[in-house]
Amino acid sequence: LPLIRAFREGDLQFELTPSTRERLQKRRDRLMERVSRGETIYGVNTGFGRLKDVRISPEALSQLQVNLVQSHASGLGNPLPSRVVRIAMALRAHTLARGFSGVRPAVVDQLIRYLEKNIVPWVPEQGSVGASGDLAPLAHIAQTLIGEGYCVENGSRVSTRTVLEKHHLTPLTLEAREGIALINGTQVSTAILVDALIDAFYILALSCAAYAMSLDALKGSIHATDPPVYRQRPYPGLEVVSEFTRKWLEDSEILASHRDCQRIQDAYSLRCAPQVQGSVLEGLRFIAEIATIEMNSVTDNPMILDDGEVLHNGNFHGAPVAMAADFLGSIMTTLSSIAERRIFRLTSPELSGLPPFLSPNAGVNSGYMLVHVTTAALVNENKTLAHPASIDSIPTSDNQEDHVSMSAWAARKARQIVDNTGLIITAEILTAAQAIDFHRPLKTGRRLERFHELVRKHIPFRDHDVPFHEDMETLRTLLWSKETEHLLREFGLDAQTLMDRLGLSSQSRPDHNESILS
Repeated sequence: LPLIRAFREGDLQFELTPSTRERLQKRRDRLMERVSRGETIYGVNTGFGRLKDVRISPEALSQLQVNLVQSHASGLGNPLPSRVVRIAMALRAHTLARGFSGVRPAVVDQLIRYLEKNIVPWVPEQGSVGASGDLAPLAHIAQTLIGEGYCVENGSRVSTRTVLEKHHLTPLTLEAREGIALINGTQVSTAILVDALIDAFYILALSCAAYAMSLDALKGSIHATDPPVYRQRPYPGLEVVSEFTRKWLEDSEILASHRDCQRIQDAYSLRCAPQVQGSVLEGLRFIAEIATIEMNSVTDNPMILDDGEVLHNGNFHGAPVAMAADFLGSIMTTLSSIAERRIFRLTSPELSGLPPFLSPNAGVNSGYMLVHVTTAALVNENKTLAHPASIDSIPTSDNQEDHVSMSAWAARKARQIVDNTGLIITAEILTAAQAIDFHRPLKTGRRLERFHELVRKHIPFRDHDVPFHEDMETLRTLLWSKETEHLLREFGLDAQTLMDRLGLSSQSRPDHNESILS
């Protein structure tokens, strides 16, 4: 996972090592020896799916692969984000480099060239059922490797041939087996999931800051995060979130000001937040483990072994990705839901003890009333989107593919839920920052003061109404900036620390995997 995050930021290069190149060629040679002896091998000299029993003549083997790619490039809808397509290409290159697909080194070389030159295929987001892999979107990628289809340049769709001419590249000529090897796998679903998962870790780190700020603004109790609490329910996620909260609120004057108040205990959205957000962290760890296995797996059919033996299998089925994506959508919906409850409390004078809707001149001003309403709408979207895709199946390919995973839609829904949750956490930070200012001259925790100052550099205290969507957009940009990321890292309260505390950054790939990432 940290490698993919580095790749998204442009910090990785690719190469096909000499030993990997040699292994690829050996397995390719052994596969073609079997074909030359007249053996029937699915996807090499047969049709595909329901047409598996149709034998293809030797002179048509290359055309078979081209036809497969062209016919399967049948996706619809808006294009996938370029960063997701690049992740999918990197993952496909990685799995092909394992050698179990029987392709020539030239196929992997072409993918690496595209990554190096930032040639991004135009890939419609709709069309995959995650059955024999992500056939349609991977076919759109494969199209560009052979000079067909479209790429994305400066946000526009352009002819692949135009792009290749610009970069002085020659289209790949597909040979036997290579078309199906390029499109048989879960790499698009996995890429969408991993892209969303990386952002989910960051949003959870931000949510810890948001919770701490809301807790202080609402004069809540820090005792729900005391060590005896999490030690007697020893989930690592609960411990980490509790410790993050305590670090954010360290030395808070607001916290000290009501230490001897008569309130017995807080509402659940404050008192139980460590348990809820800690459980989200536990969920993210589980999903990361699934994603790590998936990214390093061979999801091709058939599988070519070192001695040339051909194994027909179902590794291309997207069930692990689909279920993990549905789980991601579920836990992030929960995270968004508890944050919305805190925003509601911040804007309610009866619950917060603060001015109505956080406006010092409420009445003529509506304050943050509609900021909360917007978050309620987003939570409703999340709850609807969180219905699992993985429990559905629609048979395809004349019932040959009679149980499919729907992994691509599961991942796309999870991506939208993650984005919505990021907006809701942004709204909580915006409202909590306003609420903190009503407690002046008292200060919050020293780290939260720095965080609050960062917010106030870009968004002032609002004593009158403004178009609050502009504040939301400004804050969203700030929270996802390097400036905020560096501040969280300085405090040791960032997404990387979350991963480190759960052992994800040190998680090694299985010994038998050889990566092309360098």
